[in-house]
Order: sequence, then C-alpha cells, then structure tokens
Amino acid sequence: MIRPVAASGAAVLPAVSNRALMIGGALMAAVALTVAAPSAHAQSQPQGGAPLTIQAVTERPSLNLSAYGEVKATPDMATINFAVVTEATTAAEAMSQNATRMNQVMAALRRAGIAERDIQTSGLNLSAQYDYVQNEPPKLRGYQASNQVTVVINDLTKVGATADAVVSAGVNQINGISFGLKDPSAAENQARQIAVRNLQAKAALYSQALNTPLGGIRSLTEGGGYGGPQPAPMYARAMAMDSAGGGTPVAAGELTIRIDITGVYDLNR
Repeated sequence: MIRPVAASGAAVLPAVSNRALMIGGALMAAVALTVAAPSAHAQSQPQGGAPLTIQAVTERPSLNLSAYGEVKATPDMATINFAVVTEATTAAEAMSQNATRMNQVMAALRRAGIAERDIQTSGLNLSAQYDYVQNEPPKLRGYQASNQVTVVINDLTKVGATADAVVSAGVNQINGISFGLKDPSAAENQARQIAVRNLQAKAALYSQALNTPLGGIRSLTEGGGYGGPQPAPMYARAMAMDSAGGGTPVAAGELTIRIDITGVYDLNR
C-alpha cells in the first residue's frame, strides 16, 4: 500500500525489492508490445537507427506446364550387330575356329568398303556347354565361342549387301539393325522450337481460362532428344532399298526426334 507523507511536497513510496521491480517492468513491457504490434505490419525504433519495417510476403501464383515438340527425319546411317558362334569339344578349338571365320568376316567388310573406325568388337564370350538328363549329373558336351561385332554403315544403299556379305563370310547370328542420324542437331533444334511454341500456347490458354494476366517465364527445363540408333526405331514410312544385285531388302523408314520441356510461368494479379 502506498502511503502519502507531507514532506517537501513529495510522496514517499515504501521500500520495494529489486526483484519486484524487475517483474513489474517485464509485465509492463509485454503489455506495451502487445498493444503496439499490429498483426500484419510492425515498426520498431532501434537505438540510433532508422525504423525497422517487417512485412508479410505472399508467393506469386504460377503455372507449371509441360509440352513437347516432335519432328520426323530420314536416317542417314545404319548400325548392324552380328556374331560368329562356333562350338567344339575343347575351348581352344572353339576359339580357333571362331577366329578363322571372324577373319574372313573382317575381310568381307573391308571389301564392302566399311572403314576400320566403323567396326567395333562389342562382345567376346566362351562358355561350357552341358547336356542335361533327368536324374543324372550334367554332362560336358563341349565349348561355345561367340565374337560379336557392331558395324556402322554410312551409305544406306549398302546395308543389304553388307549383311549378305558377312553372312556369306561366316556370320551365323544377326542380333539387330538400327538407323540413326550422323548429326541430329538440326532436327533437335527444330523440335525445340515446336516445343516452346506449344508451351507458350498452352500457357496463354490457361491464362485466358483463369482470366488472369500471364507473367514472365520463371524457369524452363528440357528433356528427351535424339538418343542415337535404337534397336527398334519408330517407323513412319517405308523406304525400300535393294542392293544392285537384288540382295536383302532393307527399310530405313523415318526417325522420330522428340524434345520435352517443362516451364513455370508467373500469373499477375
């Protein structure tokens, strides 16, 4: 309780401990902060500085869209994968027979005009061969050697003739043929332009449907593209090419080059 005392015209307070003063001051400061601070905007005056302003930031709405562009291109190269497979009672004999026949195949490729840089060994295997009879242990029959070669043919008119030549020289397994482009950059760039136009058109459509002005593009990500010769290319039309001697016919068809893109657009308020 405060008791006034008539001494020099001033009121005298009773003695209060330092702890009580500290608690009271803290409570008063908390009340002052609660009253002064608005919910969305607050200003304080640091000692010796300008007022500090804190504002709530709301993320701008955006559109996350994807589109793609496709072009068709006529291939200008082919890749053939083939193998010479031999079997013998011993591993050494199987490898020896295989080497003899593969040398004949290499000679046939050179006669067909295939450059050394376009011939690559893609697999060399030797494995034991067993006969299996029920209720009996496996019985070794012999050994099998396999030498696989991948050949790039830059003249598509020679594809059929080359396949015939290597088979005549000793190839007894053809694993597949694929077609590709020596330089896919022009087709890829054309697909990119189509993809961007499709993305812009889609963004404009969404903006109109939402009745919200379209802002600038925030990010753009690309995927897809030309992946090189594939074992089973996508054909759109057949182009039959026979060798001069009426050899194996080969259809090169068309390749599909596709570019996928994803873009993020801002929407203006």
